[in-house]
Amino acid sequence: MSSQEVQLRSTIAGFTAEGRLHTLSVWFIFALRLMMGLAFFQSGLDKVLSGEFSAAGYLQNAPPANGSPVADLFVAMGSNAWFVDFVDIAVPWGEILIGLGLLVGALTRFAAFWGAFMMLLFYLGNWDIAHGYINGDFAYMLVFLSVAAFGAGRILGVDAYIEAYEIQGEPLVERYPWTRYFLG
Repeated sequence: MSSQEVQLRSTIAGFTAEGRLHTLSVWFIFALRLMMGLAFFQSGLDKVLSGEFSAAGYLQNAPPANGSPVADLFVAMGSNAWFVDFVDIAVPWGEILIGLGLLVGALTRFAAFWGAFMMLLFYLGNWDIAHGYINGDFAYMLVFLSVAAFGAGRILGVDAYIEAYEIQGEPLVERYPWTRYFLG
């Protein structure tokens, strides 16, 4: 293996996958983080600045109209006034915070998890399988999961500094291993 490659290996449920990453891969991981960060930040900012975002009509009408397998769940959510009020705030501000987290590489895994969760909900709500089960929402969900899996916040991001921050002479992630679920 050359000095320009990194060996990967993972075993899940008895199946092992192996591969090698080239050092140029780091730039593509960084680009994916920035792309998703900018996309979410811009989408959330547009919603907040317009002041016109409302989820009620979408929740009650779009999933049943497109045949979503969980349409009844979306209709129930859209029929609950306090839940709609929550979603009307959580979606735009969630997009802004997820976007900012990814853009600066802070709490990247946490942000990517919530981004993937939102994309899963969008995938189920925007159900359109006319051209197969894979659409843009599903692909974005996988990009968020990739950003988290590769620890993209360590690449020119704040997470690298947070992880290295020492508490009583020990790096934060060594002292508190659970922080790895949020950082990286």
